[in-house]
Amino acid sequence: MERRSLQVPDGLAGKRVDAALASLLGFSRTFAAEIVEQGGVTLDGRELAKSDRLSADGWLEVTWHERRGPEIIPVVVPDLKIVHDDDDIVVIDKPAGVAAHPSLGWQGPTVLGALAGAGYRIATSGPAERQGIVHRLDVGTSGLMVVSKSERAYSELKRAFHDREVDKIYHAVVQGHPDPFAGTIEGPIGRHPGSEWKFAVTRDGKPSVTHYVTLEAFPYASLLEIELETGRTHQIRVHMSAQRHPCVGDSMYGADPTLTEKLGLQRQWLHAMKLGFKHPGSGEYIEFKSSYPADLQQALAVLQGV
Repeated sequence: MERRSLQVPDGLAGKRVDAALASLLGFSRTFAAEIVEQGGVTLDGRELAKSDRLSADGWLEVTWHERRGPEIIPVVVPDLKIVHDDDDIVVIDKPAGVAAHPSLGWQGPTVLGALAGAGYRIATSGPAERQGIVHRLDVGTSGLMVVSKSERAYSELKRAFHDREVDKIYHAVVQGHPDPFAGTIEGPIGRHPGSEWKFAVTRDGKPSVTHYVTLEAFPYASLLEIELETGRTHQIRVHMSAQRHPCVGDSMYGADPTLTEKLGLQRQWLHAMKLGFKHPGSGEYIEFKSSYPADLQQALAVLQGV
């Protein structure tokens, strides 16, 4: 049994209990909610529900049972390509249907499991089930990811992603035609108030900036090149949906199922095309590029009338 007693910091006053607990103790939002639901959180002696708000200067008591993180299971993922490999990093081209790392509730393959299955050893101080992971792609998003193999790479790349020193370029097919054809979307992103799994533009979310330019327009959709200035979960999907131009195939964020079916898609049309950063060992700028996988190529061909 683990226990923490602490005063509510000023910055968390007014926050939902589950969100505040996740921020305060480094838990996942899901685990924080479980602790609250099991009666493990009191404020000045009063048991809280996860939707309750914290009050300034209140005294928080948190009690929970430590649990083992999800296990990394070695697995062979034939479509996962090794783009670059050295003593510090491995850059991969991730297929759709593969998560970045193990998590509770996910039963499918993971990037770390695929690397373990291919004989790669990741040695960093990150959480056991997330070792080497410095950024993530959604399960349904394909494209380039870098995984740290050494401690110095992990520390340096975590800093570089945090300080916005990494170039991240995506291509996306979205519904309709953004107006203007090129622009910047700025909207804070946080948890969706009505869903455990979705995100949304919210007043108290984290600052998020997305730049886009239209590469090609079709009768019902547009191909965009997107550069992320920040790296929030589901950022492109949330920002484009908030503009009423969701990624084609993205049922979670409002895509038209008729168009999705016409294009033969089983996931959102979103691909991490380019990744550039200073190598954590040499300091030299390196850049990697990826081409569209077969399902996205086929959907694009249908839109182009090829």
